[in-house]
Amino acid sequence: MKALYFDGKKLTLHTDYPKPKPGEVLVKVTMSGICGTDLEILKGYMSYCGVLGHEFVGIVEDSHKKELVGKRIVGEINAGCKKCQSCLSGLGRHCQNRTVLGIYKRDGAFAEYVSLPEGNIHVMPDSVSDKQAVFVEPLAAAFEITEQLHIEPNWKIAILGDGRLAQLVARVLRLSCHDVTCFGHHERKTGLLQKIGIKTKIAIENSDEHSFDVVVEATGRESGFLDTIRLVKPRGTVVLKSTIASQNKIDLSPAVVNEITLVGSRCGPFRPAINALATGLVSVDELIDAVYPLDSYAQAFEHAGKPGALKILLQS
Repeated sequence: MKALYFDGKKLTLHTDYPKPKPGEVLVKVTMSGICGTDLEILKGYMSYCGVLGHEFVGIVEDSHKKELVGKRIVGEINAGCKKCQSCLSGLGRHCQNRTVLGIYKRDGAFAEYVSLPEGNIHVMPDSVSDKQAVFVEPLAAAFEITEQLHIEPNWKIAILGDGRLAQLVARVLRLSCHDVTCFGHHERKTGLLQKIGIKTKIAIENSDEHSFDVVVEATGRESGFLDTIRLVKPRGTVVLKSTIASQNKIDLSPAVVNEITLVGSRCGPFRPAINALATGLVSVDELIDAVYPLDSYAQAFEHAGKPGALKILLQS
């Protein structure tokens, strides 16, 4: 099969890559999405070697559950051991022995086929297109914030960043809170947020400093954390969303002095994300920049890495 393989240094298209071994749900990938984590892996994040890609939609070709065959599905990316305390307590996403689709010890979805355990599979409603379905995984990551925090409607919330993930976070948080401000740098991206009623700013002003109850860092840059500390109130909450390849040290003393709560936030629940797309509660169509065939992966990744780019999709 065709698959985009990263050997730790270079991304190449293999035309004779082995299909996934039997034992899990076998899925013929229809479409997949390039995200910031994929771009960071190419810079050394997670020291991963294998087939990239974890945002996808496809058709089940084989499964022990025969009722799944032929269904259009998306899949959760963490596969736990199902035996440890984390898995048994419902925290399989934090299993110490887990594999992670296209990120850690498990080949991903930038290929013609991918496999996952049956428990990771979610059938998609017909009302959600393939292009929209690719957003389920990152949208679930945005909904994870509302799982972790009890957001009060009167809070002031700041989002740092205006890219792929920040756009989804903004759309999710505005469902719970009216006062959401996004700090971005790209006129086109901030314009998309303004159209849905989210305030935007290019720079942090003196009046913004230490005025927000919650600050979400989704810039994908090291400097993002320093800006969160400037914005968050004493005893406020900072939600860290960026996954970046960095060896630099970060000074945490301001967080200690101001008694800031730091919340690491990663993957999230698929069901709220699927429901939000199916009902139109969250719109993502405007976030798609282009669709490339898998064979044109070099152009797709080049496009995805441009500062102004939003979601780039690959068609298998």
